Amino acid sequence: MSREIAAPPASLLPPPQQKASGRVVATMTLARLGLMLALTAPLIAGLTLKVQTLVGPDQAVAVVGVVTTAGAVGALVFDPVFGRISDRTTGRFGRRRPWLVAGSLGLMLGLLVIAVAPNVWVLALGWLFGQIAGNAAVAAHTASLADQLPTAQRGKVGGLIGIAQQASTVGSAYAGKFLGQDMLLLFLVPGAIGLVLVLAFVLVLPDRPLPERPEPDVGLRAVLKTFWVSPRRHPDFAFAWVSRFLIVLAAWMFLTFRLLYLQHEMDMSAKEAASVMATGVLIYTVALVLAGQLAGWVSDRISRRKVFIGASAVIFGIGTWMLAHAESVTGFYAAEVVLGVGFGVYVAIDLALVLDVLPNPDEAGKDLGVFNIAMSLPQTLAPGLAAALVSAGAGQNYDLMLTVAAVIAVAGALAIVPVRSVR
Repeated sequence: MSREIAAPPASLLPPPQQKASGRVVATMTLARLGLMLALTAPLIAGLTLKVQTLVGPDQAVAVVGVVTTAGAVGALVFDPVFGRISDRTTGRFGRRRPWLVAGSLGLMLGLLVIAVAPNVWVLALGWLFGQIAGNAAVAAHTASLADQLPTAQRGKVGGLIGIAQQASTVGSAYAGKFLGQDMLLLFLVPGAIGLVLVLAFVLVLPDRPLPERPEPDVGLRAVLKTFWVSPRRHPDFAFAWVSRFLIVLAAWMFLTFRLLYLQHEMDMSAKEAASVMATGVLIYTVALVLAGQLAGWVSDRISRRKVFIGASAVIFGIGTWMLAHAESVTGFYAAEVVLGVGFGVYVAIDLALVLDVLPNPDEAGKDLGVFNIAMSLPQTLAPGLAAALVSAGAGQNYDLMLTVAAVIAVAGALAIVPVRSVR
């Protein structure tokens, strides 16, 4: 039986045919770097260090798991909501600009609350608010890629965006290393950098307003539509969603506990682990940048996406397995190289593939928000799943957690095979 694939509807704002200008691409990339730096710095080191000042290292695993899960739930729910709102925003400032600015400002406020939080409850509420606001900006930014980039430019620019996202982890790791003793600077410096870079993008973004006002959403069905794209009518979108979900789940199982992994497995203090982590993230990112740029360029040249996604997930799974068997800092660094290559190829191609299989160009923000659930939902599940695996048996079972993550990454590679509309 053949699959039913819906034809794309007529668009009020058709996708561009001309390539985006250099300054739009440059500020778009830097804005992504800034947003992800502001959102990632707390996850890489900030929340772990702040939690240890409130409850001590012994309870840190459980508390970090709960706090990051609360924030990921906010991202899970509100990314598609703000994506749909931006799709339907009218006015002379365009669809994306208002939410880029408002979301970045709200994220700064949430980071300030975290920095001065006197207890875990206030910290969790600050992170939840920050995630909600930050994802308003992220949803608008991601939708702007669909608005501005023609198909022939998506692999290369997708590679730049993916590299920017991952480069933010380097800044986040070094923020933990150099600013970890001052909670205000640790949270507000990344937030301020993100705000400035987003504003620079807003100033040059050719954000076209809608030519007519959309019909208003009315009733529960319209609300639920925000979170749904039919997998029967859009199977390629569904398979791509599953692939991203599994690969991101595998990645965040380790990323959430990277600092604690080094403290336990390498018998390091928090300060020593933060320093080693910063070097490891730098190595990881250099490998990611080189692999991602090459993969994005080759993908555009040969007009193929799927083979890169599959290869990247397998490589990432190998790197995760290497972490499970690392017995020294050198082994940790070697694993970071392999992980960087695998994830670099993935982030360069994944966004281009997703933009190619979007069901409706007029609902790019909403559909990308639904797709980004495959990014935020595993971040919700990963801390709890990883914590359960680490706690299995006697002691801290990081080997089990990393082995399971490797298997999940390989499953993510297999999920992309059935996609038909993209080679």
